[in-house]
Formats: sequence, structure tokens, C-alpha cells
Amino acid sequence: MQAMSVQQPWAFAIARGGKTVSNQGLPTAYRGPLLVHASMRVDLKACDSPLIRAAGWDPRDPLATIGAVIAVADLDDVCSARDGSCDCGPWSERGFHHWHLTGVRPLPRPIIALGHPGLWEPHPTLLTEVNTMFALNNAS
Repeated sequence: MQAMSVQQPWAFAIARGGKTVSNQGLPTAYRGPLLVHASMRVDLKACDSPLIRAAGWDPRDPLATIGAVIAVADLDDVCSARDGSCDCGPWSERGFHHWHLTGVRPLPRPIIALGHPGLWEPHPTLLTEVNTMFALNNAS
């Protein structure tokens, strides 16, 4: 499993608001499960964007935190039509590679963790904590 760090409120929009495209500067050959980490940076201008408001942005929501893993998603495809000739939907931005996320599963609560730029490999204890959290939540 890999992880990616995303600024808030974009990470929240992935976890809670149906954001199915992550705009990235580089493509990746990786496909599979992906931890969504809310980085320590916040895109303050985005907090007022119509897309973020439609995604239900609420800074009081626990998944609006920073510096924590907040969801797991599946990275299914990457569109590299950086000229905007693709039809990747309203979340896609021209000039970026569009990482298509499916099966987004928000965590019941954030797990504090240090992130890294680009794709990164989470520590095994972080993966254990995520898996345990889902197992406990499904058992109740």
C-alpha cells in the first residue's frame, strides 16, 4: 500500500465530498490501495470554492484535521492528458495528471502521521492501525 499527502480542504473533499480526481504534477504506474493523508498545509483560497462548499466542507469535522491519515482509496487510473482534452470531471485541473480514486473509505477518526511529498510508503505500524480501526468499526 502507498500513501499520498493532500492539502486541506482537498483531502476532506476526497474523504467526505466525492472528489474522485487528485490533481498531481507527476504520473505514477502504481495502482491499488492508497492512504489519503491530510498534509500540514491548508489551501485557504480553496476553502471558499464552490466545489469545496458543495463537498460539505466543515472545518469542525474530525476529517478536516491536518497532519493525519483520514481515508483509504483505490488508485484505479491516471489520466495524463495535461492539455485538458480529457473528460475527467469537475475536480480535474488543466495542466495536471489526474489520479482517479475509487472506493473511498473515510476513517472513523484521523490517525496522526507525518506525510511526504509524492507517493510514499507508510510505516507498517500505521498500516496496522488503519486496518485495526476498520476491523473494530466493522465489528460494532
